[in-house]
Amino acid sequence: MQTSTAIDERALVRKISWRIIPFVFILYIISYLDRANIGYAALQMNKELALSSEAFGFVSGIFFIGYFLFEVPSNVMLNKFGARVWIARILLTWGVVAVVSAFVQNATQLYVLRFLLGVAEAGFFPGIIVYLTYWFRAKELATTVALFTAAIPVSYIIGAPLSTWIMDNVHWFDWSGWRWMLVLEGAPALIGGIMCFAWLTDKPSDAKWLKPEEREWLLDQLANDAKARPSAKHFGSLKAMTNPKVLYLSFIYFVYQCGSLGVGYWMPQIIKGFSKTLSHTQVGLIAMVPYLFATIVMVLWSRSSDRRNERRLHSAIPLALAAAALLGAGLTTNPYVSITMISLSLAGLYAFKSPFWALPTLFLTRSTAAVSIAVINSVGNLGGFVGPFAIGYIKGSDGSATHGLLLLSGLLVASFLMTLFIRLTERASDESAAMAKQGH
Repeated sequence: MQTSTAIDERALVRKISWRIIPFVFILYIISYLDRANIGYAALQMNKELALSSEAFGFVSGIFFIGYFLFEVPSNVMLNKFGARVWIARILLTWGVVAVVSAFVQNATQLYVLRFLLGVAEAGFFPGIIVYLTYWFRAKELATTVALFTAAIPVSYIIGAPLSTWIMDNVHWFDWSGWRWMLVLEGAPALIGGIMCFAWLTDKPSDAKWLKPEEREWLLDQLANDAKARPSAKHFGSLKAMTNPKVLYLSFIYFVYQCGSLGVGYWMPQIIKGFSKTLSHTQVGLIAMVPYLFATIVMVLWSRSSDRRNERRLHSAIPLALAAAALLGAGLTTNPYVSITMISLSLAGLYAFKSPFWALPTLFLTRSTAAVSIAVINSVGNLGGFVGPFAIGYIKGSDGSATHGLLLLSGLLVASFLMTLFIRLTERASDESAAMAKQGH
């Protein structure tokens, strides 16, 4: 068996990272474009389809009902068929639904297709998270997940100006700009699905692009990594779904998603409200700013989490920042202060992600984590229904999103306190740190 001194560890980790992360990063950008572009479509679509604020909130949120119902079954299928085949299936089906959504003629048709889009995409994010654990050790996981999930704010950075530019400038065959946006941004998912078959490798043992000694070293390291977590447990699917620790993390993520997606889907309309003279393209350019800032903070914060081998405080502190910033955004009427507060809130919300997704791997085995991460993500993503719908309902009642932002701020305070006082991660982190010291 090869020893660690026979392999250039950094070079091999870099080789694996370059092979996997850029590809899944692009796939996640495509995913979030198709999920989030409804917020920009609303600038034209709401009037054309006669959607009220409440109806748009429901359109934004119903995606997550389909996502919730089918996420765990999807991840069970991923374990059965392998990541390459199942992730390709996810991409192909959501690409079809995304393109067909451009042809809707009323609110009911849009409700159905947004629900089906959630069904189609269910399992993609937790599937990729689990897939990354097949290739990267625990000490690299938060940074690796951050590089992958950075695709979320990057998708907004790309999607904001792209979506609004298409809406303003593409009107071929007398078709509305928002319809062309859904078609042009849905098509890449079909291409990505086909590419999955050629590019992804299910597990290191199947990686022909690694040298035999590299495969052997990586498999040995991953096996040692699993042994170094004596607190990690294996549960059957049902026990994983009902484990108190998993459900506790699910609720934290639920509240987090209320804030994150509530802000994300409504931000184009909040920015539009700054001035009646703003074009759709200008709205998109302004919307880039918070996500540029959030991306930088997210990556730096995840590196801090890995460097200190600490997850609990690195998950909790960003939630406190986000709660305070949303409170500020809800109380101000100054557009410059408002965009600053939104930028700070998104920085906190995105910085939370990577340390948080490192938590389940501290107390669960990889096979159990597949189902457990799906449970956390699916239950948590119900917040993606509650957040946008709550803002839409409140905005429909008083004509302003202010009280909705204040509500989300309060929910994030609750999520912050739950994360701050969580015990499982504290013990697990201490054990992991002790193991790391013993290994050195």
